[in-house]
Amino acid sequence: MSRVTPDQPRPAAGPTTGARPRGRARPAARVPAPRPGEPSRSRAPLPVAAGVAALWAALTSLLPVVVVLGLAQLTEDAGSLGGALRAGLAGWLLGHGVPLQTAAGPLGLAPLALSVLVVWRLTRAGVHVSRAVGARGAGSPRQALAVAVAVAIGYALVGALAAVAVGTGGVRVSPVTAAATFAAFAAPAALVGALRTTGVWALLARRCPPAVRDGLRAGLVAALLLFGASAGAAGLAVATGGGDAADMIGAYRTGVAGQAGITLVSLAYAPNAAAWSASYLLGPGFAVGTDTAVRTSEVSVGALPAVPLLAGLPRGPVDGLGAGLLAVPVLVAMAAGWLLARRLLRAAAEDRAEVGWSALLVPAVLAGPVAGVLLGLVAAASGGPLGGGRLAEIGPAPWPVAAVATLVVAVGTALGAAATRTLAPRPAPPPSPRATTTPR
Repeated sequence: MSRVTPDQPRPAAGPTTGARPRGRARPAARVPAPRPGEPSRSRAPLPVAAGVAALWAALTSLLPVVVVLGLAQLTEDAGSLGGALRAGLAGWLLGHGVPLQTAAGPLGLAPLALSVLVVWRLTRAGVHVSRAVGARGAGSPRQALAVAVAVAIGYALVGALAAVAVGTGGVRVSPVTAAATFAAFAAPAALVGALRTTGVWALLARRCPPAVRDGLRAGLVAALLLFGASAGAAGLAVATGGGDAADMIGAYRTGVAGQAGITLVSLAYAPNAAAWSASYLLGPGFAVGTDTAVRTSEVSVGALPAVPLLAGLPRGPVDGLGAGLLAVPVLVAMAAGWLLARRLLRAAAEDRAEVGWSALLVPAVLAGPVAGVLLGLVAAASGGPLGGGRLAEIGPAPWPVAAVATLVVAVGTALGAAATRTLAPRPAPPPSPRATTTPR
């Protein structure tokens, strides 16, 4: 029987002695703060993190080159694994812009597709090192610069070792030149990744004047649009001469695997062809050997090597409907101006304000020099010697390309932005304040 009688009240249900009341959160565990000067356990030393990241960036960009260049040798028993590795290292050095000294002369025509892959991997190296050393979101320019310098030093050592390894196979490469080129290649790319990870990039963007920020963005958009249109024109030209390109590939007689490798090498040089096409559309043109010129008004070339990409070269000056290609750079620049004005008008419409002409035309004109510098750098990187003799000069001249692109983009962007502002509907005026009366 229960010891509680009816005359005795039952104890109210509640928490037992020593129990925590319901609904009350447990006290947070106290973590001891690190002592001053004591490094965090989750942070890695900067030299170690930079060395690992640089080595990983090198391996991930080197492996595709070794596979492509060694494909024919391994399948046709025309070489060994060591020969394929040395050929891959030589092509990898060439992708960084390191000149190779061969028996046929200097080789300096870098495949830009490989260069883009290397830049991306080095940017990710800057991101990973910034996270590893605990600089993520720190907002410290000093830490971002230290990460970039450390990655550049580690990558320079890798480049020097690669130059020494390639030198044993008959190709002469200066280790000092390779180290300096690798360091100059890695420092800006790693700095971009470090600036974004540490948050310095956002701080710089906020402190930058709006007109300058909009001009930089519009110039980058214009350069990308023009490069994309040029790539489309180059692809159309190669497709039109597809029969000649197929005959060139078949003439190598290296089997299916070898022809696949030649096709992949041609794709690695596709950005170079796009840069030459941009120079052709802008007017300065490019050279395919000494004393040659490929322009809209003149095509003067001699005997060409059996390279599939060269099958898309024009046969003569532009005439007829082909003259419409000359308007592509202006139309692309006007499209960039339209995008610039549309974005500014949308932002002003949210505040029910009106975009002034100075706030619109200053970024549009500034887009010209930005696009000119970018396209000039791409033109400079897309050329180089392909041996000695008449093939010692290939590609466009960077200064004329930069000058013409600056003028065309500045004028076209300003025209597109002005036309968009003129044709856009006026924003509704803000509601006038009215006195409120209380009903009786």
